[in-house]
Amino acid sequence: MSENWTFVCALGEMLPGEMRTVFDEVTGTPILVMNYDGDFYALEDRCSHEDFELSSGNYDGEEATIECILHGAKFDIRDGRALCAPAYSPVPKFPVKQEHGGLWTRDDRD
Repeated sequence: MSENWTFVCALGEMLPGEMRTVFDEVTGTPILVMNYDGDFYALEDRCSHEDFELSSGNYDGEEATIECILHGAKFDIRDGRALCAPAYSPVPKFPVKQEHGGLWTRDDRD
């Protein structure tokens, strides 16, 4: 498990309804970080249905969902669970912390 956190942005740079993609420097995993009404959530930037980046899809900042642009699979950003076909498996969720004036995330899988 990586203890190295990846810097996302300075606090205040990502407004509610916005998202950013970063790469975990240890694992090379693309991570999508979203601001949902002032709370931050991070998911692997890969649709569980087909290996395609979720960041190119539609993030609904009111419903807390992200929809893959490829086939329309939709996920709850708060826990990564699949909400509709063609995806049935969740997207991995990662921790987010606010520290030293910044927003940080990491791939915490073993």
